Amino acid sequence: MRILADENIPLVEAFFGGFGEIRRMAGRAIDHAALEGCDALLVRSVTQVDRALLEGTPVRFVGTCTIGTDHLDLGYLEEAGIAWSSAPGCNARGVVDYVLGSLLALSERTGQALASRRYGIVGAGQVGGRLVAVLQGLGWNVRVCDPPRQAREAGDFVELSEILTCCDVISLHTPLTQLGGHATYHLLDEARLAQLPPGAWLINASRGAVVDNAALRHLLPQRPDLCAVLDVWEGEPEVDPGLAALCQLVTPHIAGYSLEGKLRGTAQVYAAFCRAQGLSPAVSLDQLMPAPALRGLTFGGNVRPDELFATLCRAVYDPRRDDADFRRTLGGDPAARRLGFDALRRDYPVRREITGLQVHLEKADPRLVAVVRALGAGLG
Repeated sequence: MRILADENIPLVEAFFGGFGEIRRMAGRAIDHAALEGCDALLVRSVTQVDRALLEGTPVRFVGTCTIGTDHLDLGYLEEAGIAWSSAPGCNARGVVDYVLGSLLALSERTGQALASRRYGIVGAGQVGGRLVAVLQGLGWNVRVCDPPRQAREAGDFVELSEILTCCDVISLHTPLTQLGGHATYHLLDEARLAQLPPGAWLINASRGAVVDNAALRHLLPQRPDLCAVLDVWEGEPEVDPGLAALCQLVTPHIAGYSLEGKLRGTAQVYAAFCRAQGLSPAVSLDQLMPAPALRGLTFGGNVRPDELFATLCRAVYDPRRDDADFRRTLGGDPAARRLGFDALRRDYPVRREITGLQVHLEKADPRLVAVVRALGAGLG
């Protein structure tokens, strides 16, 4: 068996090595010719998997080690009888940590206390649902918009118009869809962006085209009260440096790039591949997950809840480093910017998740306990 894998997918050899020959290449370089003689294809979001790529090849399994599937032509895969799998939820916690780190940075820059803000979460799936749980666990004011879920189930959901007019922090976590009753392409278009309330913070860690980038670039100079955080961009790996210059934080689609998230993605696709082969998995993620460099933190009885929150979040991730690294790539020509975007993703440093921390409180203050539990860290 021959397996072609994106070079950025970790532990492919450890999980799939027993099945045969593995070849790696850059995800954007994978084309029809590269799949000659390949039985399985493992990708991330940068590879468009469709009829043009696969037709006439021996590929019988496609796995994307990502939450999203907008880069897969699922209709064609079903039609061609090609088994496929994604990795739902694999990097959801990493994105939550990214949003929390971004909120801390915006709070410091604006002087706005996080507990006083009104949060609007658009999309309450694997990522948004976890973020909602954290924010509600902290006792913060949260409203949720998710039309597909609202149509399927009872729940305390609100319309997008209410989010845009009543919330001063708006975090986007929807898949990118262009058809149907719940299309999200340019969900925040010129008209909706104009509805953002004074002093609003807009965070997009979903897909670039959920926000009309051109409209946002036009709006921000007119609305210096707004703060934008963008991890995703229309036309990736090309990025509009003019728009980036207007944003508070900018990063190269790495919100979910925690080590745990990446490894979970490979593990989930491996499990699906085994099922497709009628086999039981022979390798487990527990066997391969490295121990974190920072395993725990101890806090004295005089720590404030906001200090505890900030320290735990920053202990694992601070997006300002990624922002600085990314901005240094935006001064070159378009070709250099594209190369810089992909290089930052390929060579991304190890980042762990808050849920891997163990916290010891010298004083079991209920307010402190609530922060630790809301963040999902262990309490010992």
